[in-house]
Amino acid sequence: MIIAINQRPYDGPWGGGNRFVQALCEGLRVAGHQVVHALQGNIDIILMVETRLRSPNVTFDAGSILRHLAFHPDTVVVHRINECDERKGEKFITHKLLRANYAADYTVFVGSWLKDLPAWRDKDMNLCKVILNGADTSTFNAAGFSSWTGEGPLRLVTHHWGYHRFKGFDVYEHIDHLLGDDEFSKKFSMSYVGRLPEGYKFKHIRHIEALDGEALASVLKTHHAYVTASLNEPGGNHQNEGACCGLPIVYRKSGCMPEYCGNYGIGYDGADDIAQALATLRDNYSLYAQKVKAYPHTAEKMVQEWLSFFDFLFAQKPKMTQRRNIWRNIPLLLRNQIPV
Repeated sequence: MIIAINQRPYDGPWGGGNRFVQALCEGLRVAGHQVVHALQGNIDIILMVETRLRSPNVTFDAGSILRHLAFHPDTVVVHRINECDERKGEKFITHKLLRANYAADYTVFVGSWLKDLPAWRDKDMNLCKVILNGADTSTFNAAGFSSWTGEGPLRLVTHHWGYHRFKGFDVYEHIDHLLGDDEFSKKFSMSYVGRLPEGYKFKHIRHIEALDGEALASVLKTHHAYVTASLNEPGGNHQNEGACCGLPIVYRKSGCMPEYCGNYGIGYDGADDIAQALATLRDNYSLYAQKVKAYPHTAEKMVQEWLSFFDFLFAQKPKMTQRRNIWRNIPLLLRNQIPV
């Protein structure tokens, strides 16, 4: 198969979306498929992973796809949804996704929570599926990780590429405040790996600049447990990387996190009960350290699911392309010709 993906992978710390593209491109090539990042006549499947053409690594948008389909109707289009308005408290992200989704024959969500949002209630769920994200275990693995022995502070860590408040800064700030208490700091310490808003500083949490790959994995493995406070997370990958390194997870019961983390750590609601969740982890650390060894959300599993899905789509091409009508909503077709 020839698969066109509308985002080129970047080297370096560009967030979970970039890691997905890197892993999928490599998996497709290993499986003997050809990956391209431009539209050409003999494409079997188009995968749209990003709708914003202004992003520097995005090579074509929904408008380009619709023009391609007008002349090459035997190509199947998949739209991967990994964002929503709720993620950053905005009002236009989902609208742009819905507009671009007009070009799609099939829609893949990175979390069930995301698929079940009201914005998608009119979608034909027979043409939708969920494929969860996963971490690359050739990099993010437990080799060299040492569990907490029960002595000294339990070392916590989190990492984020973005620095929006909804990444969980209300909780991280509360932990930072708690670390100012001598009794709490005897039991816990914490590091934050990633970007911070300009001029922002923690008082007690150790800040480490954004890292990627082996450098990031090495830092994660020097800690004992992973904390994520992300709000309305569509389908994050940061928690996968921490868990695959062997770190039990303390996760916010928001967005996709219960689906990803439910059996492999301790959930909490927010700043009011994070201290209790951390105390529970500390008291039961060996139990959760054992559980997380079975963490399933790996890039290998994710890529295999995508490969199987592409095989299914290839077999269904005649049926899917015959059902399509790109002219069904002329105003929406035309709106997609305006780059976003």
